[in-house]
Amino acid sequence: MPTAVGVCLLSFAAFWVAQRAAHVSMIDLLVYRAEGATVRAGGDLYALRTTHARLPTTYPPFAALLFTPLTLLDTAALRLLGTVGNLALLVLFVRLSLRLVGHPRAESVWWVSAAAVWCEPVWTTLRYGQVNLALAVLVLWDLTRRGADRLAGVGIGLAAAVKLTPALFAVFLLAAGITARVRDGGGARHLRHARGAAGVFAAATLLAAVLLPRDSWRFWTRALFQTGRVGHAEDTANQALRGVLARLLHVPDPGAGWAVLAAVTAVCGLAVAVRAELGGRHAWAVTACAVTALLVSPVSWSHHWVWCVPAVLLLWTGAERRTAAAVALVFCSYALWWVPHGQGRPELRQNGLELTLSALYAVAGCVYLVLARRSGRAVTPSRTSRTA
Repeated sequence: MPTAVGVCLLSFAAFWVAQRAAHVSMIDLLVYRAEGATVRAGGDLYALRTTHARLPTTYPPFAALLFTPLTLLDTAALRLLGTVGNLALLVLFVRLSLRLVGHPRAESVWWVSAAAVWCEPVWTTLRYGQVNLALAVLVLWDLTRRGADRLAGVGIGLAAAVKLTPALFAVFLLAAGITARVRDGGGARHLRHARGAAGVFAAATLLAAVLLPRDSWRFWTRALFQTGRVGHAEDTANQALRGVLARLLHVPDPGAGWAVLAAVTAVCGLAVAVRAELGGRHAWAVTACAVTALLVSPVSWSHHWVWCVPAVLLLWTGAERRTAAAVALVFCSYALWWVPHGQGRPELRQNGLELTLSALYAVAGCVYLVLARRSGRAVTPSRTSRTA
């Protein structure tokens, strides 16, 4: 145990030095602080353009309420807190991931954390000061709790109120509950969990509407549907199906074709997750749902794919070690950044090799759903992993 902790701390220290050497800006964390400052000043949240990149607000108003304490810190302290906080969240995320896959050994948490910090989604999360690890921790905490209680759904509901994509976990629980009820009259636990998540989401959203009525109206009636606010669909960093399709077709907006593809993927991915859940393979169900959400979202930046950590761990502990190594290589290779990107929108002119490299995460996600569908008895869920 002391050796594992020491190696992890050494890895984190090397990571810290590498990030400082790369002059990371933690630009998203600065945007979060600007959102909090706008709320405190009573400004127009969705008219905000901040930092040198003139970035807009893209999250629901409830997130901006949570960001108001960040205004108490100067930039140096904010970056320090963002880095330390995300490293601590990574350790917690790994611990919850190991619990999910039925391998909750304390020593393994430190060994895995030491390695996971170098994978591209985690590196980029810390580089930008993003909230991905916090949201993933909320969801996994919710889905790995022992037994049902009044807190069921709190993590998912809060995560969805900050960023809408985690709401698919509530849809998954609802679908599992309805399917179980139709099959054998069961499903009460899943339905109760889904109701809890929906209730917490509604309460957080209502709170934001009361405190920020103008911003709430603008978000839910306009900003939510303006996907261009987040960034260009074809950006290499967009590892959702929409980004892959935009690059493949060499168009800035793949239009209806993407909508159809996303709808089909959502149905198939949820079906895989529900089948795994009702078959007692909770870890496969949770990770399949996460991957589905990443694939069908209009924009899933590379740093959103921190869910690769529990996915790789599940494959590794389930005797799929070659596959786990291949998937880990995809997310640790930084290959999507080997292609032309940046100014001039070169992603619209990618050749065959570049298209392949810039689609690696989405392809890995699709392959993972196929593996989840075929998993069968590949993984024997632990007692703790059955307690969604």
